[in-house]
Amino acid sequence: MVKIGILGYGNLGRGVEAAIKKNSDMELVAVYTRRDPKSLTINTDTAAVKSTADLDTGKEDIDVLVICGGSATDLPEMTPKYAAMYNVIDSFDTHAKIPEHFENVDKASKQAGKIGIISCGWDPGMFSLNRVYAESVMPDGQAYTFWGKGVSQGHSDAVRRIDGVKDCRQYTVPVPEALDKVRNGENPELTTREKHTRECFVVAEEGADLARIENEIKTMPNYFSDYDTTVNFISEEEMKRDHSGLPHGGSVIYSGTSSDGNNHVIEYSLKLDSNPEFTGSVLIAYARAAFRLFNEGISGAKTVLDIAPAYLSAKSGEELRAHSL
Repeated sequence: MVKIGILGYGNLGRGVEAAIKKNSDMELVAVYTRRDPKSLTINTDTAAVKSTADLDTGKEDIDVLVICGGSATDLPEMTPKYAAMYNVIDSFDTHAKIPEHFENVDKASKQAGKIGIISCGWDPGMFSLNRVYAESVMPDGQAYTFWGKGVSQGHSDAVRRIDGVKDCRQYTVPVPEALDKVRNGENPELTTREKHTRECFVVAEEGADLARIENEIKTMPNYFSDYDTTVNFISEEEMKRDHSGLPHGGSVIYSGTSSDGNNHVIEYSLKLDSNPEFTGSVLIAYARAAFRLFNEGISGAKTVLDIAPAYLSAKSGEELRAHSL
């Protein structure tokens, strides 16, 4: 059994917990929280709820710590910190800052002799794999990635960190004309702004400066500044009624040529009822890989691009070769 600890019990933490229940070789040992542990009720009777102070001792009996914080402020601090004590995994999704985050986790985990797998989810994560597979098989081509329509947890979290924001749902929406051109094999040159729009539904604190909040959202680097963004201020009742779900999805489409006149379009698509539960499922598969790599004596930071598929599966190599190859 792989003994799992979860740090953070928001949407993603609950998604990881749900994924553990679907994997017979996984056991949730504890959920660690910055809140008062007595105030938190989880969905696993056999697991403990503990304070992050317990985790900080470096002595918790877990094989892998799944860190379920936000990419804007939590993970850049948390993942390197705990990589110096435990095997860790996160879903860091600020693409522009992945190299920096990787270096920080790599240094901490190598010094500790641990494994730190970063940026696991569906993008970065499963989409990353499909971009690399397609580009490697067909070097003369171009990859296009479309997200949505759906709720981005990372972008919603980034807006919630703005002073005066009580809650937010941010929807990423593909531009239909751009999607059609790519699927038709036209290989268009598309700017970031031409591929997607972003739509925010924000519940503001009473008396908050709405104009300031809207400006901070639209000018936020790495999140909104490169997109046409619409900000809608709504009530808590409207948020609960109309935006309680967390669906998402998207496509990686690669259009390439093997010779003159022979064009090929490769597409990998996801349609997700629950973004956090699917992301949690990816994290748990890579937690299994982290456990196996650590037991082989490997240390340092890894991404999904560094890990062979067989490390993710609960099946043996013999079973995979017989039934999946």
